Amino acid sequence: MNVNQSAPPVPPFGQPQPVYPGYHQSPYGGQPESTAPPTSYGAYNGPVPGYQQTPPPGVSRAPPPSEAPPASTAQAPCGQAAYGQFGQGDVQNGPSSTVQMQRFPGSQPFGSVPLAPVVSQPAVLQPYGPPPTSAQVTAQLAGMQISGAVAPALPPVGLGYGPPTSLASASGSFPNSGLYGSYPQGQAPPLSQGQGHLGAQPPQRSAPPQASSFTSPASGGPRMPSMTGPLLPGQSFGGPSVSQPNHVSSPPPQALPPGTQMTGPPGPPPPMHSSQQPGYQLQQNGSFGPARGPQPNYGSSYPGASTFGSQPGPPQPLPPKRLDPDAIPSPIQVIEDDRNNRGSEPFVTGVRGQVPPLVTTNFLVKDQGNASPRYIRCTSYNIPCTSDMAKQAQVPLAAIIKPLARLPPEEASPYVVDHGESGPLRCNRCKAYMCPFMQFIEGGRRFQCCFCSCINDVPPQYFQHLDHTGKRVDAYDRPELSLGSYEFLATVDYCKNNKFPSPPAFIFMIDVSYNAIRSGLVRLLCEELKSLLDFLPREGGAEESVIRVGFVTYNKVLHFYNVKSSLAQPQMMVVSDVADMFVPLLDGFLVNVSESRAVITSLLDQIPEMFADTRETETVFAPVIQAGMEALKAAECAGKLFLFHTSLPIAEAPGKLKNRDDRKLINTDKEKTLFQPQTGAYQTLAKECVAQGCCVDLFLFPNQYVDVATLSVVPQLTGGSVYKYACFQVENDQERFLSDLRRDVQKVVGFDAVMRVRTSTGIRAVDFFGAFYMSNTTDVELAGLDGDKTVTVEFKHDDRLNEESGALLQCALLYTSCAGQRRLRIHNLALNCCTQLADLYRNCETDTLINYMAKFAYRGVLNNPVKTVRDTLITQCAQILACYRKNCASPSSAGQLILPECMKLLPVYLNCVLKSDVLQPGAEVTTDDRAYVRQLVTSMDVAETNVFFYPRLLPLTKSPIESATEPPAVRASEERLSNGDIYLLENGLNLFLWVGASVQQGVVQSLFSVSSFSQITSGLSVLPVLDNPLSKKVRALIDSLRAQRSRYMKLIVVKQEDKLEMLFKHFLVEDKSLSGGASYVDFLCHMHKEIRQLLS
Repeated sequence: MNVNQSAPPVPPFGQPQPVYPGYHQSPYGGQPESTAPPTSYGAYNGPVPGYQQTPPPGVSRAPPPSEAPPASTAQAPCGQAAYGQFGQGDVQNGPSSTVQMQRFPGSQPFGSVPLAPVVSQPAVLQPYGPPPTSAQVTAQLAGMQISGAVAPALPPVGLGYGPPTSLASASGSFPNSGLYGSYPQGQAPPLSQGQGHLGAQPPQRSAPPQASSFTSPASGGPRMPSMTGPLLPGQSFGGPSVSQPNHVSSPPPQALPPGTQMTGPPGPPPPMHSSQQPGYQLQQNGSFGPARGPQPNYGSSYPGASTFGSQPGPPQPLPPKRLDPDAIPSPIQVIEDDRNNRGSEPFVTGVRGQVPPLVTTNFLVKDQGNASPRYIRCTSYNIPCTSDMAKQAQVPLAAIIKPLARLPPEEASPYVVDHGESGPLRCNRCKAYMCPFMQFIEGGRRFQCCFCSCINDVPPQYFQHLDHTGKRVDAYDRPELSLGSYEFLATVDYCKNNKFPSPPAFIFMIDVSYNAIRSGLVRLLCEELKSLLDFLPREGGAEESVIRVGFVTYNKVLHFYNVKSSLAQPQMMVVSDVADMFVPLLDGFLVNVSESRAVITSLLDQIPEMFADTRETETVFAPVIQAGMEALKAAECAGKLFLFHTSLPIAEAPGKLKNRDDRKLINTDKEKTLFQPQTGAYQTLAKECVAQGCCVDLFLFPNQYVDVATLSVVPQLTGGSVYKYACFQVENDQERFLSDLRRDVQKVVGFDAVMRVRTSTGIRAVDFFGAFYMSNTTDVELAGLDGDKTVTVEFKHDDRLNEESGALLQCALLYTSCAGQRRLRIHNLALNCCTQLADLYRNCETDTLINYMAKFAYRGVLNNPVKTVRDTLITQCAQILACYRKNCASPSSAGQLILPECMKLLPVYLNCVLKSDVLQPGAEVTTDDRAYVRQLVTSMDVAETNVFFYPRLLPLTKSPIESATEPPAVRASEERLSNGDIYLLENGLNLFLWVGASVQQGVVQSLFSVSSFSQITSGLSVLPVLDNPLSKKVRALIDSLRAQRSRYMKLIVVKQEDKLEMLFKHFLVEDKSLSGGASYVDFLCHMHKEIRQLLS
């Protein structure tokens, strides 16, 4: 039989076997979900800007010549302000670039000879391994060298170079860097990639592991086909030796300041060894590091610019041209290359330690013994053999696990194995489950555990002979011996109280206070539930769902409803003693939808009318969750609560909250309290919910502060979700809310789940991130787990690893299916181990690395000042790249920034994380928005964080209308916008349609059914349905993007130079942002400076 078939007509493991009832393909997760558009994001989004410090008094800077005045800061109406991002990203970077990509040549002797506008200079490419093709060389232009001897550029206005050098460096930051050190009189900080900081970009991995570098012919590397390209005017190259008078040196590193609570990386990397591997070398416009004295021929980037901590220097006559952004690594190019190189062939998982295609590449997976990357992605697929080597590299070793991930229709769901009453076969010592890596010995009578090496007997009913290679002859007939992912039916021993579980229940708990009634929410929700209850999740070919439903309404008191099928009308029971919550009825509260259809419909018709004249504005919250949990406990089943809530719970009751929103705490040591829950009562409640298998999904409809940080505790700890719709208006937000609700109710969920990750000897799981609860150090407890949620696991060494045997991971998830069946889902993954740092850097996954680092930082803000968290991220990134530079890269000038091929996008993506609203909020970002996004990112998968931190920008009018493919994306920068075009921007939560002021009249007519640009309604959220090719294509593209995301993305039409444009520009993450976030170029320069300080 062939296990490589992507979609066999009959499950290949379907044939019955001796003593086994036979295998059947699991319907779990295989049932197509509703095609309702995915859900959308309420009030906020996207990364925000990065480094800002106030310049000393008396120092002024002229704006860069290309910078436009800030756009209007007028606030948008409530419905739009939900995004909370005005005032960000309105800095113009100049007109859209029409210049072709410039290739920066290798280094030349340092000097001050004036350069002609266009000079070609060969650059030698040194590949690691076999020489790349010319196409690869072109694709790898993103890595360049930046020599240490070019006119430095001052950062653009707003970047905020640090105060004078006497200021102590920030906690957790690099020695001598208060983000930026001071520079001598008239001397701007030298740059290696032009001015500025990096913009934000989503994590990306580079193409196959082959490092390349651009070095000078003098570097001694092998000669490759040379590349030529124009030099920028005013640019000179070369890596001068330390003895040269114009050499720019860095100060020696100093000890890190004590007192930081973050568990960030230790000091500079220890001495490294000699394996040399070329990387991306960026060479251009100046070296990094503070200059120690006046240097001839170095002018400031902008007229009148001066550095902080010194007297302003004389104005410089001619500023050098800014760095061409096309010369630095491009996420768009890396994504496109990976799609071209790896999108056409299936990814076969039979090879250990194989790095998968990027999450942005569409590819099919053939399971041949390792779990699909849809289930598990790792930060590195080659683990250092020793803990010393891991500490030296500082690359976090982590896996992002998505146990119930949904698969494309072309891929088969995990097969279900039924071992009868004996249950699944396990190792007697470590309890690992049977998997393809177990070694059968003694003719098949015993097996050696691949995790702990224990020798176990094979039960007689499981015995099978071995072939001449030592493999069982039935290996390919058994999923657990040939596949990376599969499921076991659990025996009664795996169930609570040794009883098989009852089918789960859904309870809908509806706020009927004044705000909810007035906004139209209650009427809209009750109308939708009438039809939605026909689409509850079901398994396989089941005609109807076995999930039971119940209904509660509440304001200051709770109303329970008896909807028993024998009743003519529903009955209401009121519980006013919210301090001692109980469920007033058992029989008739949880019912089967088909049996009680008429009574349920009657109830949903009556609820909006019953409370139509309410004047009650106060609500309770904790007692509502308590009531739902008690109802599930009385019914002896697991389930999910759907809470629809509108305001801060200020009524006298357990869990009462006060308004503690205080923006004055931002950028202080007390800022962390804004992310912490007000009271411990909700953690206690969440713990009780997890014990009962009660998952909570929360839909919030606030008009003002509701303390999301506290209200989201129970959903977060029970494996649930939070949805937020600020200033909810039926006409504007109906589609988004209903789409989110439909998807949330219909998605397949595992209830009452416990997950454990086992590893082979040498490494162990030490830390976990996500939406779950842990009562010990090993078991991840989830009241509910759906196909969108991930659990992030970090590993550490506890012994030396072996290169030959590699390292193994096994994720085991015990859960109750939607049909009430107890199952075990198993995912296995084998990784390589290495003794050379070059092998580690060649097998990293930047997208996964950024996902981990963002979650690490977002958890860090709970207990540390935000500045400490930011500095820790920068420190770790610099140490990762400095270790590579010292140990793996070819010898080169200190003025060159060298990046590993697999990590060349690490700086741009990290800057996006640093600029995000959690770590660097703009003035309009609310406390609730920050708390909302913090908990949202905690359980995002790699694909979601990728587009969230580096949004996709798609030009709609440049590709042929008849083209059926998605238009190629462009980089997220204002320079890429043409005022004659229309662009669509998405980040997984928001969707913007930007319309340039000079768009052709015919395009405006075809898309908006108006005759001119001025007649387009700014803020429009629905495109008119028109019968023309362009309208059909754009609407189809929007539907396609929404279908790819887990939340519905509401459309906002933005006109060029309109007040809403400031919100749109906030997502152009390669640019500088108004809240102090650095541009991509600026951040790259700053990162180079940090690396040089570590290496010096």
